[in-house]
Amino acid sequence: MLATVKNTAGASVGEMELCDTVFGIEPNEAVMHQALVRQLANARLGTHKAKGRSEVRGGGRKPWRQKGTGRARQGSIRAPQWKGGGVVHGPTPHKYTQKMNRKMRRLALRSALSAKMAESQVIIVEDMELDSPKTREMAGLLERIDIDTTALILLPESNENVEFSARNLSYVKVGRANCLSVRDLLKYDYLVLPRAAVDVIQSTLSVAKGE
Repeated sequence: MLATVKNTAGASVGEMELCDTVFGIEPNEAVMHQALVRQLANARLGTHKAKGRSEVRGGGRKPWRQKGTGRARQGSIRAPQWKGGGVVHGPTPHKYTQKMNRKMRRLALRSALSAKMAESQVIIVEDMELDSPKTREMAGLLERIDIDTTALILLPESNENVEFSARNLSYVKVGRANCLSVRDLLKYDYLVLPRAAVDVIQSTLSVAKGE
């Protein structure tokens, strides 16, 4: 599979060979959905908590004697039927993490990349070098390579000028090519990759023996 490579001015400067097993497979929507649900679930903190009657402060004394008052018997003003009392079967902290084997995770990433490529939403550039961290330069670069909506930029390594330039653009996110996320690939419309980032992705997701 061949893909057009652009420079920062938006002009075509050649082509790059892409691995069919990474950018050209039939997307598996079920696996992509499962990977997305897993990632969202793993991001949940699970810190919700409500106090039961044994945890609410106070209520150690019986409010009135058992018999003779004409009122219903009560043992504590922190029982669930009282205002300020404990909660019955309330939420308690627990984990929402889900497991997914490595082969399925890699398939989900390859499916998301292939879906982007099939919809012509992957843009490969020669490099992403900026002389200084300026938001205006980043906005102009994206406009020159025909990006008019949200974009995910994946770099082969840390680049502070690029990262700081995109920080104030709400429709752009900058990440690392070796930290692919199904959530980000599905959330942003365009995927912008320098040549070196494509090499990192293909070396990471190339199909191993048995896959």
